[in-house]
Amino acid sequence: MEQMSFLPEIDRRATQAAVEDALERYRLFKFLIDDEREASITAGYNERFHGPTNVTSDQTADIAIHNADKQAKRKSYCDRIERVVRRMPRMERFLIEERYLTKEHDYITDYNVYNQVFQPPISEGKYRHIRWKAFYKLASDLNLLVEVENQSTR
Repeated sequence: MEQMSFLPEIDRRATQAAVEDALERYRLFKFLIDDEREASITAGYNERFHGPTNVTSDQTADIAIHNADKQAKRKSYCDRIERVVRRMPRMERFLIEERYLTKEHDYITDYNVYNQVFQPPISEGKYRHIRWKAFYKLASDLNLLVEVENQSTR
């Protein structure tokens, strides 16, 4: 007899890809220089039609608001990910920080982490188990869990 479960089945590959994308976004927000908008001080010709438009514009204020909002949004995103990682158990937190949240993420492989960074080294299977638990927690908190689509037609 088949046991019924009320918890949805998770698509591990899709969930892992979503979490890795979120961590890539974190790295971009955290470590790349922000391109801020600047006000134009060069005069330009714009054809203007006469008549009341009831619209006022302040280019400098619009740019300042855009730059402040963009920075605040990026900081909020990074803070949220860091908060989730800080709440993780020690091994999961260590794995995420050493593999995904460093500036050298492009040069560090999973093999390097479980054979050289972890002291003593751990097996690949143990590493994958710890990584999946950490990814599951990140995906749950960031609302990135991908459920397996049910193929049955009942």
